[in-house]
This record gives sequence, structure tokens and C-alpha cells, in this order.
Amino acid sequence: MLSRWLHLYLSMASFGILLFFAVTGLTLNHPDWFAQQQTTVQVQGAVDNGWVLPNRDPAKFDIVEYFRARKGVQGAVSDFRADESECDISFKGPGYAADVVIERSSGQYRLTVTRMGLAAVLNDLHKGRDAGHVWAQLIDLAAVLMAVVSLTGLVLILFLYKRRLSGLVVLGSGATICILVYRFCVP
Repeated sequence: MLSRWLHLYLSMASFGILLFFAVTGLTLNHPDWFAQQQTTVQVQGAVDNGWVLPNRDPAKFDIVEYFRARKGVQGAVSDFRADESECDISFKGPGYAADVVIERSSGQYRLTVTRMGLAAVLNDLHKGRDAGHVWAQLIDLAAVLMAVVSLTGLVLILFLYKRRLSGLVVLGSGATICILVYRFCVP
């Protein structure tokens, strides 16, 4: 039976990602368990003044690569803003943020790196925050796998005559509990 085969092998294929989303669902619901993990480091210095001269476009590539190579900055550039007096650069990654402010007149910078810890990395991966396009596609694939596994499980229970009624009662009870909690307990 195709439904049994799909249910079995898709369940096994998606087991790891399902476990990941189950565990990170708990960590998302209890951020206070991991609040002590955040660390912030601030660094000051100067970049090549020629990269940031006022009245010229800043040398964005050189600036970004300087911070990656020399200061160990990670993550994707999420924002690079330049006005007449300063350049502001933000790097973001799961559980990670680095912000740079460069004075254009002198090349002096202030770098602030915040690492939120392993739980924040996992939580951001759960939400797809600052994790990139490929990770977003993995989340979509996981959602499809979970939906197919759930639907094939429903098809299987419909073909099991001795378990059909009790299975459908449990299904209806679970759905009813979710609806009641939403209706009466969610502000």
C-alpha cells in the first residue's frame, strides 16, 4: 500500500528535522531558560581613511572584507547605510549580530558583536531568521514532509477498521482541544 510506504519512509527521512523543530519549539517558548548565554564585545579602531572619505561612495566591498578578515565578523550584510558623517553596517546571522559605525572624517570605527548563544542560534534557525535562502527552502521542505506524513497517517487510520473510530476520536479530540485553547485562553 502506497500510503503505508510513504508514511514509513517519509517519517524516517524527516525524523531529524521534526525532532529539531519540536525541541526548538520548546526553546522558543521558554527564552528565559537561556537568557544568560548572550555576550557582547565592543572593539574600536580605524579603517583605511580612503575607503570612507566624505563626498564619495564608500568602498563597501573593502570595508566589509576588512571586518570579515581582520575582526572575524560573520553573518550576511543586512544593511549598509552611509551619510555625510558616518557609515553604519549591520551583519546578521542566526543568534549573531555585528554592528559597525565608522566616522567618515577619520575612519575611526566602533564594532559591537553580540552572540546570543546556542539556544538563540537554534531558535533563529527554527524561524528562518537571518539564515538565508537555502535554509528557508529546507524549512519549506520540512513543512511539506510533515504535512504528507500527517496526511498519510490519516489515510492509514481510515483503512484500519478496528482502529478507525478510536483514531478519529483522538484526532477530533486533539483538534477540539487546540480550538478551545485558542478560543478561551489566547488573548
